[in-house]
Amino acid sequence: MTAKITRLNPEGLHGTPGYHHITIVEAGRTALLAGQCPLDRHGALVGVGDLDAQIDQIVANALTALAAVDAHPWHVTRSRIYVVTTDTAVLHSAWHRLRNSALGPAFTTASTLLGVSQLGFTGQLIEVDLTAALPS
Repeated sequence: MTAKITRLNPEGLHGTPGYHHITIVEAGRTALLAGQCPLDRHGALVGVGDLDAQIDQIVANALTALAAVDAHPWHVTRSRIYVVTTDTAVLHSAWHRLRNSALGPAFTTASTLLGVSQLGFTGQLIEVDLTAALPS
């Protein structure tokens, strides 16, 4: 049995660029993924100074983490995206690249996009935090 996931955009709230204001999960198990960083399998930072390359690495890492628990991007029920920037255009660019990636369905759910001043690794420009309702 797969957990039932319902996504809603209630009347009276602003329109969104693809995410939903509310995600409801009924029953099932939950996976809380650690923040996915743009590190390769050896722990080396990928794409120093290149946000697109870092996003591509995060997508690959997140897909690997989800697959390890037999989940897919559409099982994601919550995402938080942290980008080192104060520029709205950079935030929008990161959002669009993620939404158009193989991980894209993960960002149709409840989501938060944040510009931050610093992340955990020197040169890191982005981190993505995901929660998934696992299929049984």
